[in-house]
Amino acid sequence: MQEKNAAPAAKQAPRVIKKYPNRRLYDTNTSTYITLAEVKQLVMASENLVVRDAKTGEDITRSILLQIILEEEAGGAPMFTEAVLANIIRFYGHAMQGFMGSYLEKNVQMFTDMQARVTEQSQGMTPEAWTKLMGAQSPMVQGLMGNYTEQSRAMFTQMQEQMQKQTEQMLGVMGLKR
Repeated sequence: MQEKNAAPAAKQAPRVIKKYPNRRLYDTNTSTYITLAEVKQLVMASENLVVRDAKTGEDITRSILLQIILEEEAGGAPMFTEAVLANIIRFYGHAMQGFMGSYLEKNVQMFTDMQARVTEQSQGMTPEAWTKLMGAQSPMVQGLMGNYTEQSRAMFTQMQEQMQKQTEQMLGVMGLKR
């Protein structure tokens, strides 16, 4: 007998990669050792994965992803300038750290969504059409960038409002009102 309100199928369990003390990575799906480059390929393929320390079971996914970013940044074409990296470091321990992380995450997601829309709309295009599409004056690019800019501005405004609300609450707790 089935329930009327059965829950939707659960998300697929993440692929588990174990990291051993000898720094080797073991893919439990394929029962093979893999390289950091192969972990990067899994990420690029949008594979849901988690990296665990084989000895403690601790989730070390973030450190492995940061290691991949470090290797990419050390390569020929870094994504971040020294100024951007320095500014990110300055946010650690700052009251704005949580807001900045959330702001960056949402902006990267919006940019990823925009990229997916461009890719979807441009399938089967010739190199000449791509050149025209990616031109700064292309109406499609202007529309996408305008939408991205507006969403980014709205997120920043929301972040400012949240900060103001939290500041007012904190001042209220301290008995100081504006």
